[in-house]
Amino acid sequence: MQDGLFDGAAPLPGTVPLAERLRPQRLQDVVGQRHLLAPGRPLHLAFSSGRLPSIILWGPPGVGKTTLARLLAGATQAHFITLSAVLAGVKDIREAVDQARALQQAGRASVVFVDEVHRFNKAQQDAFLPHVESGLFSFIGASTENPSFEVNAALLSRASVHVLQPLSEDELAELLQRAQALLQAPPLTHGACSQLLAHADGDARRLLNAYDNLVAAHGGAAELDEARLEQTLGQMLRRSDKGGDVFYDQISALHKAVRGSDPDAALYWLARMLDGGMDPRYMARRLVRMACEDIGLADPRALRLALDAAEVYERLGSPEGELALAEAAVYLAMAPKSNAVYQAWNAVRALVKSDGTRPVPAHLRNAPTRLMKDLGHGAGYRYAHDEPGAFAPGVDYLPEGLQAHRFYEPASRGLELRIGERLAELRALNAEARATQTPGPG
Repeated sequence: MQDGLFDGAAPLPGTVPLAERLRPQRLQDVVGQRHLLAPGRPLHLAFSSGRLPSIILWGPPGVGKTTLARLLAGATQAHFITLSAVLAGVKDIREAVDQARALQQAGRASVVFVDEVHRFNKAQQDAFLPHVESGLFSFIGASTENPSFEVNAALLSRASVHVLQPLSEDELAELLQRAQALLQAPPLTHGACSQLLAHADGDARRLLNAYDNLVAAHGGAAELDEARLEQTLGQMLRRSDKGGDVFYDQISALHKAVRGSDPDAALYWLARMLDGGMDPRYMARRLVRMACEDIGLADPRALRLALDAAEVYERLGSPEGELALAEAAVYLAMAPKSNAVYQAWNAVRALVKSDGTRPVPAHLRNAPTRLMKDLGHGAGYRYAHDEPGAFAPGVDYLPEGLQAHRFYEPASRGLELRIGERLAELRALNAEARATQTPGPG
């Protein structure tokens, strides 16, 4: 546990990370998050009022969560107590509470900042509740994961959630200028600057760490170009958190691009996720799901092609097999769309879950024994293949009371256009037969 804003012995200058050396000491020095910090916005009001409510700062790495927490504590003249949920336990929480209580008795307010709060379990999060409720300290939690899923509802109800955004390239460029001036480093070529900003991917800490390494390795050069940057950074991977909100946002974008018949966007999001380290086998499974959910019987070949792409990847691996996934993504995007079967399946599942256990109609029951036949099982059943066109008009196959239900309504696109026409013909034959037949089991 760490106390104070910058308490403790000062480390040697060469050992302090560049990101820490450039950490803003005033609100006006903060880069980014204008939607929270501009005049009249939520955190600006907290700074101005001098009153700090309990809050949760949710955003990706390197966007200023810890910086804002420290500045908020400083603006309210509160003692800053830091806990890392990665390392701390209930004992550390108790020590923080005891420290806050002693400060309160001395007439001083305190802020307990919990970094990576989503890593605390339910019991650890619950330990804060009575003290947040009583106002012993202001609670600030920082999380890279969605608080809706990772923070207890009780704690969430006592804290306002503020969403921090990745920094834009312009904002990152401003930080880079500050770093260059501080280090008195050689100039960056335009290409190297562009690559460095792309490598940062909205993460200020990632940008400054990479730049610090670049200057340390090549600070004596006349300029810092792309070749020197690539020697320092190696492979540059985009951010893909393989399970968090960035992951779910990207897979959502891919699915919606396919559903929206945009092959370019489908290829882009597929490439983004593969570039970010996503398992191509998972991507293949998602493509199969899209073929079932959004294309269905409008083009049954889509499902087969998605399955083939998954099999090709299993045989070839990366990178060769990724081309098959790209081919499937383009085909799915361009295929006619229908979610008719998906909707019908959801509707029938909901009905079965909420409905009673309706008996199978007698004429549809199996009759393997004489007793069953004597009981009327199978009586009146009409074998469809013995009927003209292999269709027995007027026969009900749903339980009593459900005959009027229509779960499946084909879309007027692709193969389902023809399926719909055929279904309309069969329903017309059924209606005609039922209008003339006498009541009975068939």
